[in-house]
Amino acid sequence: NPMFLERRVYQGSSGKVYPYPVIEKITDHKVLKEYTAVFLENEYIKVMVLPELGGRIQRALDKTNGYDFVYYNEVIKPALVGLTGPWISGGIEFNWPQHHRPTTFAPLDYRIIDELDRKSVECSEVDQIHGTKGKMRISIYPDRAFIEISAQLYNRTSLPQTFLWWANPAVAVNDHTQSVFPPDVHAVYDHGKRDVSKFPIATGTYYKHNYGAGVDISRYKNIPVPTSYMCAHSDYDFVGGYDYGADAGILHVCDHHVSPGKKQWTWGCGDFGRAWDRNLTDHNGPYIELMTGVYTDNQPDFSWLKPFEEKTFTQYFLPYRGVGYVKNANKNIVLNLQTSGEKAEIAVYATTEYKEAKVVLTQNEKKIYENVCTLSPTQVLKDTVKFTGDSLGLKLSVYNQGGKKLLSWQPQKANMEKIPDANKAPGAPEEIQTTEELYLIGRHLEQYRHATWSPDAYYLEGLKRDDKDSRLNTAYGFLLLGRGCFAECVPYFKKALTRLQAYNPNPYNSEAFYGLGLALFYQERYDEAFDAFYKATWSAGQQETGYYYLAVIAAARREFLQALEFIEKSLVRNIHNLKARALKGMLLVRLGREKEAVKWLTENMQVDAFDYNSALLLEKLQHNSQERTLALMQDRVSTFLECALDLGEAGFFQEAISLLRSCKKKSPLLKYYEAYYTE
Repeated sequence: NPMFLERRVYQGSSGKVYPYPVIEKITDHKVLKEYTAVFLENEYIKVMVLPELGGRIQRALDKTNGYDFVYYNEVIKPALVGLTGPWISGGIEFNWPQHHRPTTFAPLDYRIIDELDRKSVECSEVDQIHGTKGKMRISIYPDRAFIEISAQLYNRTSLPQTFLWWANPAVAVNDHTQSVFPPDVHAVYDHGKRDVSKFPIATGTYYKHNYGAGVDISRYKNIPVPTSYMCAHSDYDFVGGYDYGADAGILHVCDHHVSPGKKQWTWGCGDFGRAWDRNLTDHNGPYIELMTGVYTDNQPDFSWLKPFEEKTFTQYFLPYRGVGYVKNANKNIVLNLQTSGEKAEIAVYATTEYKEAKVVLTQNEKKIYENVCTLSPTQVLKDTVKFTGDSLGLKLSVYNQGGKKLLSWQPQKANMEKIPDANKAPGAPEEIQTTEELYLIGRHLEQYRHATWSPDAYYLEGLKRDDKDSRLNTAYGFLLLGRGCFAECVPYFKKALTRLQAYNPNPYNSEAFYGLGLALFYQERYDEAFDAFYKATWSAGQQETGYYYLAVIAAARREFLQALEFIEKSLVRNIHNLKARALKGMLLVRLGREKEAVKWLTENMQVDAFDYNSALLLEKLQHNSQERTLALMQDRVSTFLECALDLGEAGFFQEAISLLRSCKKKSPLLKYYEAYYTE
């Protein structure tokens, strides 16, 4: 049953899971079970995706050499590691909006996409804890040796939410494996940046283990205890691992401005680690995790998703071989340049075929080596070049047949930057000197979903010193609003507005008007809420949300033309606001503009094929069966409730009732909402 867990710490943040159920016991008895798998394959790689287990990539095989570039666990052998219980090792796990996400061992909605230039499987889900939506498309191309993951994160709620995204590839390890971090990584952090170590040579004590004068912790065989480390900073776009015994490895590539997170985790190569190997697999041995964080560089490290905000990004996972410890990489080229004495060893791998590629080595801008050759996943260039003088003057560059530079790398001077300090916990509220810092600490505790520290104490201490502080009142008002304390939060928004409007009626920031509008809206004080939302739209930052709720109120009043005008203004601020797009389709139908509605709803399907309200309405307008969309929804009760809530919010009660009745599964909540909308 769903559990009301309070102050449960999980991965450094809150372990609350309601309304998800928790699995608290796993049998020791092994049975055969059939799973639905989606396979993506070309001449270079073969990928297996399991939509029933969180959409994870269970296997990724480099067909050119038979190397599993992610750890292939041949059994599904869960342990109670996940947020809601079961978790399995191996493959690539996609963690969002929290680490080892609540549905990591649960099915999600999926569809197969067959396009001319690529084949894909697209997975989608809405997190039931916070209401945020995550969608990812896993694709391969006919002539490319990489996996492309395009993600879309969307906050479909009225309140700011927080999230993190860590893709978690596991890599098989042995005495010959090494984690490959970029050449500018000289320091790594523990979880929460509580501890810091030099990298790759750790000295002294890290993770309660003494490495003495120095040990290379990039090598699995040198880490005897469970250990995490995340790079403190890097200006490179890659991270990976290499098996020198197999002469093959894996890389993750993503713009470091979007994806700063580069992490290794291991159970350790000691007795403890070997015990966990037995817990999680039968015969496939040890592994490490080479996690990749997007909009995050540590765990926990949450970012904000404002109401209706969308964030998109693309990641690449690729096999490579013959290159060793990579110095630079993108999705097309992987290269290495290392020197010993007066010899420079170069290696270049390509994820697709480049005929007549040109590989050039220069020293102080003077060419000392050039090779015109074919590069491909099966044709790796390896060569040795003699040089004299300082190796810092060397530069390795790769060009395509047309002369366009594909990638280059030049050694840099050793980074003598001071190792960064570990984080310190904030002091008690009464010890904090300024109200600004009290506000920022409270915000931090909210943002990181802290399990044992409450933001309330910091907000209230600040308000004790200045009861009209607009930042503290607005923040505390939203905190109460998120807890459903609708009447209690109103005075805080009004106090914030008293300060904000002390000298002018039109403040720089209108967030307090929006919060007040929501508090009144949820109390069904619609006329007052309408006024507050309208005032919120005077500031650009609140126009998308303010106009959306003005449209919702107008639609519930059956003023559909006015509602359409409002929703158009909301969409000007964010054309990908999925809730606004679906509402516009409903309004066009109610206004009798069905041809326009069909065109708009068809466009909605291009933005998100899992926009079920738009899909069902489009099928109805085209007189098609709705079975296809209902099958995609898989009779998942939460999905039907989410769609019904969107319809009911704007007063489309009969449509909400009809949708709830179309779910074949039985649930008290389906009947509860049906009764509510009927009344």
